Amino acid sequence: MDLRELVSALNDFAPLSLAESWDNVGLLVEPSPPHTVNTLILTNDLTEEVMEEAVQKKVDLILSYHPPIFTPLKRVTWKTWKERLVVRALEHRIGIYSPHTAYDAIPHGVNNWLTKGLGGCTSVPLHPSTAPSYPAEGTHRVEFCTDTEHLDVVLSKIKDVQEISCLTTFPARVEGEEQTRVTLNCSQKALLEVVALLSQNSLLYHKTEILLLQKPLLPHTGMGRLCTLSEPVSLSDITERIKSHLKLPHIRIAVGMGKTPESPVKKVALCAGSGSSVLKGKEADLYLTGEMSHHDVLDAVANGISVILCEHSNTERGFLSELRDVLATHLQNKINIIVSEKDRDPLQVV
Repeated sequence: MDLRELVSALNDFAPLSLAESWDNVGLLVEPSPPHTVNTLILTNDLTEEVMEEAVQKKVDLILSYHPPIFTPLKRVTWKTWKERLVVRALEHRIGIYSPHTAYDAIPHGVNNWLTKGLGGCTSVPLHPSTAPSYPAEGTHRVEFCTDTEHLDVVLSKIKDVQEISCLTTFPARVEGEEQTRVTLNCSQKALLEVVALLSQNSLLYHKTEILLLQKPLLPHTGMGRLCTLSEPVSLSDITERIKSHLKLPHIRIAVGMGKTPESPVKKVALCAGSGSSVLKGKEADLYLTGEMSHHDVLDAVANGISVILCEHSNTERGFLSELRDVLATHLQNKINIIVSEKDRDPLQVV
């Protein structure tokens, strides 16, 4: 596949608009076009070891879940390991693409894969995603009615206000009188000016309605998951299920205040990677994530919530095998997709 065609297909698989605003997602390194992709390698982290593996296997594109370029690079030299990744990629005509939190949000993404380690359950996003393109303009809608005598004056003043869109008028009958209903979309800043303008006429102002334009939620899409188990299981049992799913001999656990390893677990709040900000304040029997700060763990435990930590990338890496198969279908088996053998968590228990 041509690189640009492939990138378009990857963006269809997981729209980048679903990624968090602080993230750096999409095509990060692009060889000069045209660039044909025959082999794509999947990795959780793009390290120098993984880059050498990509070179040896003659890969044309690296899909790295974590973006290897996050903070801006001021230069591209041989001095730092992240700069060297870019140098090596361009030398060998290898593109680099990162989806990161877009894959966290999608219904068929990382967090949904993590829920499979719990056993039978239903899940909903902890922080649902909203539709990216609706409403198209403005944050508020203003509606008011005015008589024909004042209509032209009011409209001329409103049209002078910046950041107003979708201004429409149509006949209306209010309390038996023929009037004109005016609707408009505006930004938060413009709203203050519109309200100030309308408040100059008390009769007009009292017939004004202001609506907050909220984007509709996307079903089954968003950050984190709140999982309700089909049947309650003990904390010790759910621990073994998670270890088995992640193929880990050891995980870390903090037992909630007043709980024991035999206490029942019915609701699990989870977030792959570093989940403190997503999980904080959520009601559940158990928090499952890769890493949390010491003080956030203490807060959860004090509130009777047990915590399981598996290390950051251990809650993500296992998804790659499932992703390989799903992407192959999505891309109609047009390219060879492999999973890195060198990608691994940098931490180990000794």
